[in-house]
Amino acid sequence: MALISRLLALLTLVACAPNAFSQRLNPVKWKLEFEPSAAAPGAAVLGRLTATIEGEWHLYSMTTPKGGPIITTIALAEKPVVESWRIYQPRPERRLDPNFGIDTETFAKEVVFLFEVRIAANATAGAAELTANTRYQVCTDRECLPPRRVPVPGTLKIDAAAKSAPPVIPAGYSEVKAASPSSPSTAPPRTAGSARSAAPGGLGPFLAVAFGFGVAAIFTPCVFPMIPITLSFFLSAGERSRGAAIRQAAIFCLGIVVLFTAIGFAVTVILGPFGAVQLGSNIWVNLFIAAVFFVFGLSLLGAFEITLPSGLLTRLDAASRGTGTLPTLTMGLTFSLTAFACVGPFIGTLLAASVQGDKLQPLLGMGAFAAGLASPFFLLALFPSLLPRLPRSGGWMVRIKVVFGFIVIAAMLKYLSSVDQVLQWNVLTRERFLAIWFVLFALPGLYLLGFLRMEGIRRDESVGIAPLLVGTALLSFALSLLPGMFGSRLGELDAFVPLSSQSTLTAGASGETVGLTFLRNRYHEGLAKARAENKLLFVSFTGYACTNCHWMKANMFPRPEIVAALKEMVLVELYTDGTDRESEQNQKLQE
Repeated sequence: MALISRLLALLTLVACAPNAFSQRLNPVKWKLEFEPSAAAPGAAVLGRLTATIEGEWHLYSMTTPKGGPIITTIALAEKPVVESWRIYQPRPERRLDPNFGIDTETFAKEVVFLFEVRIAANATAGAAELTANTRYQVCTDRECLPPRRVPVPGTLKIDAAAKSAPPVIPAGYSEVKAASPSSPSTAPPRTAGSARSAAPGGLGPFLAVAFGFGVAAIFTPCVFPMIPITLSFFLSAGERSRGAAIRQAAIFCLGIVVLFTAIGFAVTVILGPFGAVQLGSNIWVNLFIAAVFFVFGLSLLGAFEITLPSGLLTRLDAASRGTGTLPTLTMGLTFSLTAFACVGPFIGTLLAASVQGDKLQPLLGMGAFAAGLASPFFLLALFPSLLPRLPRSGGWMVRIKVVFGFIVIAAMLKYLSSVDQVLQWNVLTRERFLAIWFVLFALPGLYLLGFLRMEGIRRDESVGIAPLLVGTALLSFALSLLPGMFGSRLGELDAFVPLSSQSTLTAGASGETVGLTFLRNRYHEGLAKARAENKLLFVSFTGYACTNCHWMKANMFPRPEIVAALKEMVLVELYTDGTDRESEQNQKLQE
């Protein structure tokens, strides 16, 4: 959700900017002065960087929370006469910013930043020009300007005869920690508050989500068949000693972590920033995943039973009796490869999100994912005495298997839909997709309530509380899909459901047509039209199989305030996940 919040904030910024761009406003005037104006080598002086802000505009502080506007960053350019410097800012006003929907820290009218500058002991006498490099963004309550970089010069006289008292920082000012300055001519200035978070919302929440994805991947049909084999392996290891069991469990989990972490690193390095997008929209990848889901779904419904090859079972059994490190590590790798077909959707989502963050984020994200996937096995290895206490097999397991079979086939439909959209067949339209989903979610509900006779349900068996609640929930969800077949929005589900149209938005607040038409893959034509009509050009980089794009188009673009802004622009949508030449060109343009 942190990623969606930043996208919505960016959309709001772009939608509210027509006046700002057209008039090329610059409502901030900067001035740098030093007190005293002359200083001896080795002395310290106070620099006053004053920003005068016009009208209703406000400037963001150097400590405003990340995740919204561009914060102000200020650095003193490197000069031989400057030995060191510190920067201070006054107490800002903290309030809710309507442009970004978060609390921000701002300055209005006028603000004075203070530099405490130490002159080098070997500074040469004469006039020295010092420059404060600034980067900032200004907004009103209705619109924002793009960030600007402005160098602000100031003159300080170096005079060995000058006398000055140590600078005094007034009350209410606080120091903003900054790295040592660097020359803007050789490298970007190292500024206070300029460190970028590793990901929208921070690295911690991203890793927590990645770990949760790993735990959720346990409950996929590719992982379930491996659990009994894995448990028997650790039961065998536990018969030796507790230390041996812990060591074997750690090695097994290391095999899982190593493989998925390597995948995260390799995909990012080999495929580049659009690799995860291309992999997620590749028709052969989607067809393969759909086939795997379909086979496992039929198996869970009782059509046939999937068993591992006897040769693999023999090798795994030999590994479970071995005492070395390599057999256990190999088993962890084997488990990861066996489970990869079903955990692919989790991995693709994580990689797509991680490429927007720090360079190490794909590596760390996949490591957290693998840790979540391996954690239950590690805990069961540590406490093998818990295994006999697990519920015995019975009819409840059969019912879970059957319900999961319907859900897996419903998930399979999403991958077939991606193929249909990329190839532009328009076979799985929104209406047909939702009709099939309605059936696939209604059937397990009827099954749990005893109306559908399948394996696990006896005629004389009464319906328990848990099946009753789950069955009711499934039927309720199935019924909630019906309005979507007639043009209504489905909220978060619109990310996974085909849109009713790829070029015209028709999902208004009440299902009415909002009349926004996008030029599809016609950037140059849209640019020429925007110039001819003296309008802004709004470019939406999107995808045929892009779930975030579907969500934005169904839930964000039709909002009245967004429609009002977009109607004043020329609209272009560029697809980046196809296999054609246009998609490749759009990728390069987006980069």
